[in-house]
Amino acid sequence: MSTTVPLIVRLLASSVSVAGRAGKIVRDVMSKGELGIVEKGKDDYQTEADRSAQRCIIASLSAQYPKVNIIGEEDSPEDEGEVSSEWLVVDADKEILSIECPSFLQNVKEEDIVIWVDPLDGTSEYTQGALMLKRDPWERWKMYFTHPIISIKWYLSLLQSHYGFLEHVTVLIGISVNEKPVAGVIHQPYFKTLVDGEKKIGRTIWGLQEVGVGGYTPAPPPDSLVITTTRSHSNPIVEKALQVMNATQILRVGGAGYKVLQLLEGVASIYVFASPGCKKWDTCAPEAVLNAAGGKLTDILGNYYKYGASETRPNKTGVLAAVNNDLHTYALNKIPQELKEKLANK
Repeated sequence: MSTTVPLIVRLLASSVSVAGRAGKIVRDVMSKGELGIVEKGKDDYQTEADRSAQRCIIASLSAQYPKVNIIGEEDSPEDEGEVSSEWLVVDADKEILSIECPSFLQNVKEEDIVIWVDPLDGTSEYTQGALMLKRDPWERWKMYFTHPIISIKWYLSLLQSHYGFLEHVTVLIGISVNEKPVAGVIHQPYFKTLVDGEKKIGRTIWGLQEVGVGGYTPAPPPDSLVITTTRSHSNPIVEKALQVMNATQILRVGGAGYKVLQLLEGVASIYVFASPGCKKWDTCAPEAVLNAAGGKLTDILGNYYKYGASETRPNKTGVLAAVNNDLHTYALNKIPQELKEKLANK
């Protein structure tokens, strides 16, 4: 890879390639049928796919950019032994290497960069999707009883929705410079499309500030107000924030990455989550991509999150995102001050 290409462009190109490889690891773990679920905390689960995909991402990027600070969601998976050579990605996306770097990013050094990695955003949806791939009813029931993340409620809903939850799963790599997200990658391991008559699985969306976005076809927001929000982490404050929006439709889906994709593709207008459930690795890449597309992501109070290495991991004051500034301002003004104060004081 030519070192004459500015660092940020090279890093984004590498991240696109690495995200694709991590997505294949996610699919491979599911195809083997042993998810290796462990409970990190209340309603917080981790699978072998989370651990392995993160090891791939961190090892690959660290080998090429040793001075970049990389923060992943999972606890030190890089310390669990050597990473297989099959997981070490050294190539870079050639299309991205050819783009022109914004002037304000041309002289960025590795020490200025923090990368936030969510190797599998939407673990709940991933696990529930795995259940549906157990075509034999007895195998499904065995998986239900042996995997605590799956409740009977989700089991029944899966029987109705088939395999749709797997589209919610994303691999997220966010690149921040001086605490601000400037580039990001959102990879969907289970996105299906036809290319020249052949079925292709997986796609990668990327964004770079002042350059734009790639990997998908942008679409305008829907004619009516459609809100996207959490499907599994609701509470009274979350519901109140949704009610005041006067939306014609509320979509309840998994994963911050997938919610932002709904904004980018014209499925939803605004993403509202008035809760401290998200963390920096959930929002860094989506915020960077959304910003590059002309959108905006802040907390519920309208403040931008900082993505420096010393910042706390939780996004304590929720997430408010929209496809453009006008819709973001509308949503921000709709949320009552007392609700904002409740969330700020949690």
